[in-house]
Formats: sequence, structure tokens, C-alpha cells
Amino acid sequence: MSVATRSVAPAGVRAPLLVGAGGAALAAALLLRDPHQPGSWGVCPFLLVTGVPCPACGGLRATQDLLTGHLAAALSSNAYAVGTAFLVAVAYVSWLAAAARGRRPAWAARLSVAGPVWALGLLAFGVLRMLPALSVLRP
Repeated sequence: MSVATRSVAPAGVRAPLLVGAGGAALAAALLLRDPHQPGSWGVCPFLLVTGVPCPACGGLRATQDLLTGHLAAALSSNAYAVGTAFLVAVAYVSWLAAAARGRRPAWAARLSVAGPVWALGLLAFGVLRMLPALSVLRP
């Protein structure tokens, strides 16, 4: 008689796997509904009111370009979003690996600093790309 065994992921891996499933669903949505089509994902309220692209403008297009393997187009849409996507991917993999070992990722202790630094970087990016010399960064 053999006993059937079932592989169960450690309980600590549940959260990163759920977040990964959510990210995969969002990625699928971007692949199904092309943000390059005007109005397909709505209109940026900041752009609508001010006529100036917000720091995140082009982020959906950049993400969709990354998902389809078009790095140059992604950088053209929103270079900060490309950098953020890279950081998020690295953070996710380290979170999943740490959770599999029953630990917290090393970066988790620095989120209270990293979040505001990222937000300030986004704001700086938004201002800098409006300068004539850096207009290549505009969406």
C-alpha cells in the first residue's frame, strides 16, 4: 500500500503568491487592452486638468511595452516606470525566496524610507522631464 503525499507550499509563501497572481492578472489585462489606444484605460485626470503629463503618465504603456519585449519603447513611454518595474521584480523574487525560507526579505525593514524616496524620485522625474533639455523623457 502506498500513501499518496501532497506537496503544500509553506504558509509564509501564501502572501507573495497571491500578490504574484494579482500582478499576473494585471499584466494579462494590459496585454488584452492596449494602453497605446487613446482612452482605452481612461484619461489621466492631471493631464486633463493641467495639459501637462503627470510623472506617471506613460506608465501603463511602458509596462505593456515591457511585457511585449519592447524595452526602447518602454523607456520612451516612461523611463521611471521601467526602473520601478525592475525594482519591483527584484523585490518580489527576494520576497518569495525569503518567504520560502520562513523569513522576511531584508528590504522589508527599510520600506518606511524606500517608499518616500521612490515617491520623491517620481516627482523629480516628472519635473525634470518637462525641461526642454530632457524632453526626450516625455511620454
